[in-house]
Parts: sequence; C-alpha cells; structure tokens
Amino acid sequence: MKSFDEVLQGFREIEFAEKFDMIVAIANGGIIPAAILNQRLDTDVFLLKINLRDKLQNPKYDRPQLLSPIDFAYHDKSILIVEDRVKTGASLRFAQSLLQGAKLIKTFAVNGNADYSLYNEDCFRFPWLI
Repeated sequence: MKSFDEVLQGFREIEFAEKFDMIVAIANGGIIPAAILNQRLDTDVFLLKINLRDKLQNPKYDRPQLLSPIDFAYHDKSILIVEDRVKTGASLRFAQSLLQGAKLIKTFAVNGNADYSLYNEDCFRFPWLI
C-alpha cells in the first residue's frame, strides 16, 4: 500500500500540459483527489454525481447513472474530470458525454487509465480510506 505521503508526492510532481477553468469531481470517489488538485492548481471544483459501483467496487447498475442534475456552467470551459479509480472507464466516458459543449475535457485518475494518472495498479488501496 502506498502511504499518504507517497500519494501526495505524486500529486505534487504530476505536470499538466493544459490550464483548466474548472475541476469536475466524480462524486464520491473523486472528491478527495479533486480537493488536493484544487490546492495545487487553484481551480474551482464542481461535483458531478455519478454512480456505477457500490462501496466494495461491485457494479450497482448496468451503466453509470447521473444521480443529481448538473448545476454548474461548463460550456466553453476547459475541464479536468477527476476520479479516484478507473476500472473500465465507463464513468469517465459517461461524464465526458454529459459535459459536451465544453471547450476541452481531460481526465485524471489516482489509479487507472486516464489522460493523467498517478498509478495504474491492479491492487491499489487509497490511504485516505478509513
């Protein structure tokens, strides 16, 4: 398991080629990583409430579900979508489809395949989970 300090070091070292107008966290998993990136990038964070899996990472639905309406302006904005873990990419793809009309969309995952990620490990435990 990576320590919290090791993961934070990854957040400090990652370089982004773009400047983002906003960070969109996929709630709930993306909230903590988005808050850390908010401190680093000084960019506002908004929540996109999407759900696919339960707390044990088992599929809850056959496809991601939007749980609350989008309540922020995203058209013509450069967006960094943030997720904690990407397994299949379904939630990221769904988020991207919901935010059509944005000027630019890039993705970030602490663990998994995204435009930007810190790790891509099969067995990864987040140090902030209690």
